[in-house]
Amino acid sequence: MKRLVLIDANALIHRSFHAIPSLNTKKGDLVNAVYGFTSILLRILKELKPEYIVTAFDLPKPTFRHLEYEDYKAHRPKTPEELINQFPKVKEIVKAFDIPIFEKEGFEADDIIGTIVKKTGKDIEDMIVTGDLDTLQLVDKNTKVYTLKKGITDTIIYDENAVKERYGLSPEQMVDFKGLKGDPSDNIPGVPGVGEKTAISLIKEYKNIENLYTKLEKGEAKKMPESLKKKLFDNKDQAIFSKKLATIREDVPLKFKLEDCKLETYNPKEVINLFQKFDFKTLISRLPTQPSLLDQNSNQFNNSKKKLKKIEPKKSRLQEIERAYKEKILSKKVYQLEKELLSVLEGMEKNGIKLDVKFLNFLAEKCNLRLNELENEICKIAGTQFNINSSQQLSEILFKKLKISIEGLRKTPGGVISTAASELHKLLGRHKIVDLILEFRELMKLKTTYLDTLPKLTDKNNRVHTNYHQLGTTTGRVSSSDPNLQNIPIRTEWGREIRKAFIADKGYKLLSADYSQIELRIAACIANDKKMIQAFKKNQDIHKITAAEVNNISIDKVTPQMRYQAKALNFGVLYGMSIVGFAEAANISRNKAKEFIKEYMDDFVGISKYVEKTKEKARKQGYVETILGRRRYLPQIKSSNFHLRQASERMAINMPIQGTAADIIKAAMVELSKKLFQGVRILLQVHDELVLEVEKNKIEKAAKIVEETMEGVLDQLIFKEVKSIFKIPLKVDIKAGDNWGSLREIKYKI
Repeated sequence: MKRLVLIDANALIHRSFHAIPSLNTKKGDLVNAVYGFTSILLRILKELKPEYIVTAFDLPKPTFRHLEYEDYKAHRPKTPEELINQFPKVKEIVKAFDIPIFEKEGFEADDIIGTIVKKTGKDIEDMIVTGDLDTLQLVDKNTKVYTLKKGITDTIIYDENAVKERYGLSPEQMVDFKGLKGDPSDNIPGVPGVGEKTAISLIKEYKNIENLYTKLEKGEAKKMPESLKKKLFDNKDQAIFSKKLATIREDVPLKFKLEDCKLETYNPKEVINLFQKFDFKTLISRLPTQPSLLDQNSNQFNNSKKKLKKIEPKKSRLQEIERAYKEKILSKKVYQLEKELLSVLEGMEKNGIKLDVKFLNFLAEKCNLRLNELENEICKIAGTQFNINSSQQLSEILFKKLKISIEGLRKTPGGVISTAASELHKLLGRHKIVDLILEFRELMKLKTTYLDTLPKLTDKNNRVHTNYHQLGTTTGRVSSSDPNLQNIPIRTEWGREIRKAFIADKGYKLLSADYSQIELRIAACIANDKKMIQAFKKNQDIHKITAAEVNNISIDKVTPQMRYQAKALNFGVLYGMSIVGFAEAANISRNKAKEFIKEYMDDFVGISKYVEKTKEKARKQGYVETILGRRRYLPQIKSSNFHLRQASERMAINMPIQGTAADIIKAAMVELSKKLFQGVRILLQVHDELVLEVEKNKIEKAAKIVEETMEGVLDQLIFKEVKSIFKIPLKVDIKAGDNWGSLREIKYKI
């Protein structure tokens, strides 16, 4: 059977808006719902491979349900402006893929979908894609519902058996179920006092609401408790009316022809341009390549992707820089800096870095053995075989079978206890299975992301070449993809082992130059915080100083635990971390976290003033900027939505600091490229670190030039006007070695 996918666009857009944190284009437009919808669209094109596809949208005007029942959805808060503004952008995406859009005044998207499903006939499999379960009533042998269980990544397909397995009812009985239970999300009343279990048992016994009331009125429900009979009798009209409200219409006047919805070709250039407009560059590689979406004669899609990759190093980057300058995201100084950086990044991409493929394969085998051991041990403790990667099965094992306390754990939007890594870390010490599961997850991620993938990405010389995105983040930081070499882990034993696979070529060594605590140094200077500045000038341990201050003790009495908490606090303040976030990061109670933050703000007055002044400035002008004038626009800083407003405030606090750090390292890269000599080449940029490959006999000379250039970057012309802000020097840690995981500090003769 050929497949028609019917997308409930409004349901997916709303789900994406609430599931994905604030995500802005460089221009400042919020696009989190657009991104989520697009990501889901790409996934269903890949997974479901439909021959036909349509989208259904709600219109903002009242529907027949609103006219019949004034309180229909009346309790729902007003749709925030930030979400309303994203609907036209979603339609741009849909139109770019040449997917038909259906909407009808007076009806909801579900009614449109129900009508189309009725029209398609028995030779077509209908797959409804939605973010809720309202359309389960439409499921039959030819119709299924593909829905999101939580967030936008965890999905489930409901056929007739799946509906019966979950509710014990057939799909057509779901409207009777809602008639009795009601639907709080739509404000459908149902019968007061009748919950899910009672509603299901009544429908199971009496088949539908009409038969239930027939039996009641004839006195043929003798086993039913009198209190329940009274509730049902008292609310008969409301139950029948609720069923009517919950029933999806199948008679919407639509001009629908299946052939008009055929998924054949689309213009890849138009889609790619749109993705670039919305800064969805990571989604370009996910564009579908199945034959039904290609122009077979010209192979248009593949040619477009090749073309895009070919022009990326220079032309597209330059266009991106020009656009950012025109939109006043870049000041003239930053604009000049970014243009000079173009050729540096191109050279780094061309250089690549060598991989020890044999060592990676050895690690992969070792990892597989450990994963098997962990899986056996976890299932043994659980007393049953189960899929450790399934969050639902894992939740049942941990909280129902093993009865681990759920105190302090968050729930998913669907009301299920979360088994995300952040939540599992809270369970450490409550049961030995938790440690094993966390280790299993870490190894599985490393295996799939690096061990299985990296060897396939090398060239004939065993070198791997990343793609750098010059304006890949809103703070100005360079990002990396295909593969992402900025995310190779370092804090775990396995992560460090993977780094050992990145090696120097024969006759060379790797040299690492890492700015020491650059963001804290910048924060101290921008905020003009005297205590922090003094600590850095004296070359003291800033985290120990912070611990001593907030605990009101002398520095010699600071314990490792206190330092750990102070470190979380130092960086937490820079990232606008909430009390809850700091409590979790520092592993302390919320009350203690609140006390710590208050004490911190009292002790570090400059930082405290910077935080408040920056938020106020962002509210007034709608953006924040780095010392050199790189801007980030924050259109949600005055949002009526608390979460969006709070997220914007966090960005406002962090961006001038992280963005200035990005400006500094970019300037250092440009200066280094002018001073480096034959036998030295820059390979990687990992946030505050540069990795170079240097001929062995030139390592000391190179180290001296690298350190002097990076530490002295503030003396160059671009920073001349703002150098007065920096009251403390920059410090660079230099290390060298045969591989990235075994670098050692080196001394060189001056």
